[in-house]
Amino acid sequence: MTDNSSTTFLRRSVLSPLGGAACALTLILAGFANLWSGGTDLASVLLTVGYIGAVPAALWWFGNSDPVAASTQDAPPYAVAASVGAVVLLLYVVTLAPTTAMWDASEYIAAAKVLGIPHPPGNPLFVLVAHAFALIPFPLTYAGRVNLLAATTSAISAAIWFLVAHRTLRGWQLPKVPRLVIAAAASTLGATCFTVWNQSVVNEKVYTVAMLGLAASAWCALQWHDTPAHGRRSTSWLLLFVYICAVGYTNHPAGFLPLPAFGVYVLWRRVSTLLQWRTLLAAGGMLCAGLTLFLYQPIRAAHHPAINVGEPTACVSAPEFSCTFSKETYRLVMANVQREQYGGHKVAQRQAPLAAQFGMWWQYFEWQMLRDAAQQMPGLQRALAIVALALGLFGGWTHFRRDRESFAFFGPLVFTLTPALIVYLNFRYGATQAPDLGESVEREVRDRDYFFLWSFATWSVWMALGLGALWQTLAERFANARAPQRSWLVTSVVMLAALIPLVGNAGAAPRHGQNFTSAWARDLLESVSPNGILVTNGDNDSFPVWYAQLVEGVRPDVTIAITPYLNADWFARHLVSDVDRIPPYVELQQPALFEHGQIRATIPPGLHLRDQLVVLQLIKNDFPRRPIHFSVGGYPRGIGLQDYVVNHGLTQRLLERPASEYPAYLSIGGAYVDTPVSDSLWAQYQGPGAVLAQGQWIDTPSVGIPYAYSVIGQLIGYSKLARGDSLGAERVLLRADSIARVIGIAQ
Repeated sequence: MTDNSSTTFLRRSVLSPLGGAACALTLILAGFANLWSGGTDLASVLLTVGYIGAVPAALWWFGNSDPVAASTQDAPPYAVAASVGAVVLLLYVVTLAPTTAMWDASEYIAAAKVLGIPHPPGNPLFVLVAHAFALIPFPLTYAGRVNLLAATTSAISAAIWFLVAHRTLRGWQLPKVPRLVIAAAASTLGATCFTVWNQSVVNEKVYTVAMLGLAASAWCALQWHDTPAHGRRSTSWLLLFVYICAVGYTNHPAGFLPLPAFGVYVLWRRVSTLLQWRTLLAAGGMLCAGLTLFLYQPIRAAHHPAINVGEPTACVSAPEFSCTFSKETYRLVMANVQREQYGGHKVAQRQAPLAAQFGMWWQYFEWQMLRDAAQQMPGLQRALAIVALALGLFGGWTHFRRDRESFAFFGPLVFTLTPALIVYLNFRYGATQAPDLGESVEREVRDRDYFFLWSFATWSVWMALGLGALWQTLAERFANARAPQRSWLVTSVVMLAALIPLVGNAGAAPRHGQNFTSAWARDLLESVSPNGILVTNGDNDSFPVWYAQLVEGVRPDVTIAITPYLNADWFARHLVSDVDRIPPYVELQQPALFEHGQIRATIPPGLHLRDQLVVLQLIKNDFPRRPIHFSVGGYPRGIGLQDYVVNHGLTQRLLERPASEYPAYLSIGGAYVDTPVSDSLWAQYQGPGAVLAQGQWIDTPSVGIPYAYSVIGQLIGYSKLARGDSLGAERVLLRADSIARVIGIAQ
């Protein structure tokens, strides 16, 4: 076969639309087959390439097989967009977190490592892509490679926002260079506003991947409109938009957020699309094709990976056709996807006043230009936020006046991602919002600014348009007929405002050099006796431990009992065999006695949930054969065991008798301390040095974790003082005090 005939064969087979679709289908089926047989690495690569590479490529080939012109407009500056994205990626790499972080980062990094299922909705797209991406041998830790995925997806998003902004400027009658500069300003503002930057340098959740899908779908929508209505190119952009939304939904429900805006776009600009039944049928097919990625959950869950939240499978030991595709498995998968464990989502029943919910968004919006965590410049932070709001409104109004074609999509998109999303999410008061109200109102457990990542990114496009309109006005006012370009150059100083968030957030957004969370997880695990059970309370003492065990291989002998998950059968049954007999809760009208060995604990009256009952059963089944430790917090008191625990480093170890009966343990402020063991552990802990090196603690809701070191340091210091070791006590107490001061808690 000659070279020409080979090329022709390749073009007509593999590179044809049908050939591309066949390649995509082959990759996806091979990936699921490998996943079914227990494969991980190969399955993740095949499914990633199939879903996010081959299917979009097949649609692109389908569009390019059309002889109709691609667009009646100028070609997009893809090379410049790529350069802008590369600069943003460089910024993110320089400020990249080397390891994990607080909250959900550890869970998602560990889930990617074991190819597991994180908390609902399970996020199969992220897990597969992260696992495949982390196989690339970058000279980083495993967590660093997953963090690099967040940086990469966010940088690609910045490049696409550049294209979107450049497209909206089409009707402005701008010179070539100013148009590129304004588009670059949109990328710069969006990439360096606090939440986007901070989320892009650590894989805290799935939101940067979701933002890439949202940006890509926005570009597809604009390209669909700009392409002649009748032809394959237009159809391919429409199908690609639908597919990106569908496969994006398997990453996070935010994947569907562009759909309302696109619906408005169709009704406003091209309503005839609704009469093209073949196109609508094909769009429905692409929607279903993208959602098939949810098959990952029941197949992988049947292999029972180390992280298998919700356990969405009816299979006991391995995937079988009869149980994988059963009604029970379908019910479990839908319960995961619809997040049933968190209760129903009721928009009508407001969890906080609407004004407070918009106030939460405004609080987070104030952070975007300048994250003044220490409240040293609150006036400047608010002033910059007001300017950013005004610029965005001005940019949006200018967008509407000058290019209603693109505004027909982008305007509704901004509306969906800001006021509509605020109403739909229906949050309680923010964790740090309205501090004067204290505990009189129900609050979110943490700041939720990451839910508005997309709002801030799209608003940045309008801010850039506002700056651009101001620049154009000044340039035209001071224009000189003999040197028209000179006025653009002289007045370009106004565009330097796009660098404000880069400067304002340079101290708060970067995460380079931050190792505290991984150090905390190692220290917590090392505080547990060999072959022990560690009872944890929540995200920040549970997920980092998962990470340390599953990713770094620290203390695999320790069993983790996560109390919020003990309320669910799928988790509790791995710790307690007779969990089915334990009721969801018990309400005691009077104190009850818990007896086990020499333990005579008085359980206080009140409502006791299943997790407490499971822990008590765990003690009966395994203690003292296996040591049981409780992480930081007052959990033992809730089940009447406060007299039967001793501080053992960062944990409280359960004792067979009251701590007061052990002469070796000293009582310091009502808490008993195993001084020799705790002092030895303190000398080995890496957390104190990590928190001091990190400096200011920005995330107020999680400050209790680093503060635990200060508390245990004080207990050790005062116990050493009671034993006559004044020099050793002074050294420990000074370090404990330094930790409290650097995280902003006065002693």
